Amino acid sequence: MTPPDGSMLWNSLKEIMKEAFEGPPGSGSWFTESKPDSGLFGTLKNLSAEDASRPVPTSEAPIAAHVDHIRYYIAGANSFLRGEKTELDWNLSWKIRRVDEENWQNLLRELRKEYETFMERMDQVKERDPYKTNILLGTLAHTAYHLGSLRQMVRSLP
Repeated sequence: MTPPDGSMLWNSLKEIMKEAFEGPPGSGSWFTESKPDSGLFGTLKNLSAEDASRPVPTSEAPIAAHVDHIRYYIAGANSFLRGEKTELDWNLSWKIRRVDEENWQNLLRELRKEYETFMERMDQVKERDPYKTNILLGTLAHTAYHLGSLRQMVRSLP
């Protein structure tokens, strides 16, 4: 039986969000492959800037643009979770076409920073706040979608 405060669901949401980014703990998985590096960070960790910039047949945008789009989305979610009314320009999040190695590593660091901030903010959301809860759930769904896209893109690289 679920506790009346919903903490079981809350903890599950955090666990699945963590799997989306960091991959599954141990040998089991809720939705990624049951092996290390199945999350977003593991999928991206061995890619070079050249790989991240390369056009792939499964997407109009290169991997770097998808990564920047996810970073932008999470930065926006973090802003909303702080109570800010931020205007988001989604076209800005798809501008990247080429990155050099320094820009690629910076983008990966910024993505991780936004994710870590998101996980901290998640603990501050009151469970009965439907607006912020929807932001959390939307971020999970958005990340899972792009994780699947990115995994397909990486598999199509030569």
